[in-house]
Amino acid sequence: MGDLLKGRLYYLTRIVMKKVAVIGGGAAGFFAAIRVAESNENVSVTIYEQAPSVLGKVKVSGGGRCNVTHNCFNPTELVKFYPRGEKALIGPFNRFGPADTVNWFESRGVELKTEQDGRMFPVTDDSNTIIQCLIDAAKFAGVSINTRSGIETFEPIEEGFKGWKLKFREGSEVIADVLVLASGSSESIWKQLHALRITIQPPAPSLFTFNIRDQRITDLMGLSVRNARVKVIGTKLEAEGPLLITHWGMSGPGILKLSAWGAIQLKEVNYQFKISINFLPTENENSVFEILFKHKELYPKKLLVNTIVFEEIPKRFWYKLLDAAGILESKNWSDVNKQQIRKLAIELTGGIYEVTGKSTNKDEFVTCGGIDLNEIEFKTMQLKKYRNIFACGEIINVDALTGGFNFQNAWTTGWIAGSSIAERNSEKN
Repeated sequence: MGDLLKGRLYYLTRIVMKKVAVIGGGAAGFFAAIRVAESNENVSVTIYEQAPSVLGKVKVSGGGRCNVTHNCFNPTELVKFYPRGEKALIGPFNRFGPADTVNWFESRGVELKTEQDGRMFPVTDDSNTIIQCLIDAAKFAGVSINTRSGIETFEPIEEGFKGWKLKFREGSEVIADVLVLASGSSESIWKQLHALRITIQPPAPSLFTFNIRDQRITDLMGLSVRNARVKVIGTKLEAEGPLLITHWGMSGPGILKLSAWGAIQLKEVNYQFKISINFLPTENENSVFEILFKHKELYPKKLLVNTIVFEEIPKRFWYKLLDAAGILESKNWSDVNKQQIRKLAIELTGGIYEVTGKSTNKDEFVTCGGIDLNEIEFKTMQLKKYRNIFACGEIINVDALTGGFNFQNAWTTGWIAGSSIAERNSEKN
């Protein structure tokens, strides 16, 4: 009878105090951990982070200000900013979207502000505000945070029905009832998942800038064009947005958008390709030719370098384009012929630039690839092939354009994973 009583007590203890292990101390991992701990007190939640500190990407996001989310509150419109994951995220965003993120942080004393382009930041303009909020919320909810805790292996116990065995690099082991994978683009974790028959899409950088060596943009670092349409020649890839000239080539929202949508294709050609750029996307070659030729008729004695034809084109760049069209600075409009004007029109609406590589966008780095979307039940964020293992954030093959969208994916999928674990444990109790 005593052994039977002990067995029952052990069984009840296992139900009441489930151990939840969250692998990864980033945005998604914290949101999942906090959600579980706040929703059900009968759990023991621990975050394991291999780095010396947590929330590293949060710290550098938005130039140290943390672009928390975006004020696109319509899920149908929101998913259009995700090159990978668009269809899968409709349901999750209806459950927890940007408005919920704003409410979550404001209910914990962190007010957010919206900038002109829709990006949302803490009013302090300091990422440490978000970091401290997440750490405080986790600790208040009873979440343990272990840094310098790299995972060596994780193995399912009876297909996960009886939990997961975690082995750490320093040799210690932990048995967790539930495992949450929020380790970002960790190739070591992806390899272990692949060994468990989980389909992993190969990683590829997203949101990168283009390396371009071209006389037309030499010495123009920091110069920007308010809007341009960029196309990758030989593909259907194109994007439109502000363009920034850098010391290594081109950046800005238009370029970053194109790099995100073309992440896989551009990797396949080893980032060696050509682009055409229309710096006047509301015009075409013929309409620009007509505008330029009209100036020739109206201002025959005026120097081209002193003529503002298109206000969208910065003066220093205009000089470079004139040179590319073979028009000397000393020439006035009466000196140029139709062939030169045609060449100038082409430079303005379809100039060809050769890309010879990529560069990381400042301190931010987004990777596509990871757990295949078909491996995940997006209502719960649980992997389909095993029990008691969930995934959230960048470890999944979901990535987005710049503007707070990648963090929103982390908040949403982390919240859903945490909610699912809490609800399941409550049902068993």
